[in-house]
Amino acid sequence: MKKILIDSGPLIALFDRNDKYHQASIEFIQKNNSELITTLASITEASHLLDFSRNAQVDFLSWVNAGAVTVEPITSDDFQRIIELIIKYSDLPMDFADACLVLLGEKMDISKVATIDRDFNVYRLKGKKSFTTYIK
Repeated sequence: MKKILIDSGPLIALFDRNDKYHQASIEFIQKNNSELITTLASITEASHLLDFSRNAQVDFLSWVNAGAVTVEPITSDDFQRIIELIIKYSDLPMDFADACLVLLGEKMDISKVATIDRDFNVYRLKGKKSFTTYIK
């Protein structure tokens, strides 16, 4: 099965009806045929930004728990590369969650990402390969 990374922005938008990307995120999920891959950093970021509603947080976490996304681990061995990425993109700046997704893209050879973050148009995988982005 094909795989696509998913950033916290679309995850938040799915569970926040007031988010301007809500409908686009729903449409993406409905049309998507790829396995969605993310990290605990993106899950944490989305949960934190859904803190306006305990129900939204529970619905989101229940959706994740039901297997809607695959949460790939980040290990202590990955932190050196994460640090390198954060330093490389310090002018944007790159946050930890984005660095984890770029790292996963490199480790799993995934260059597609569902995001509303324009920074993924700048980020590059090793070998200067660009990301293909969805939900712009």
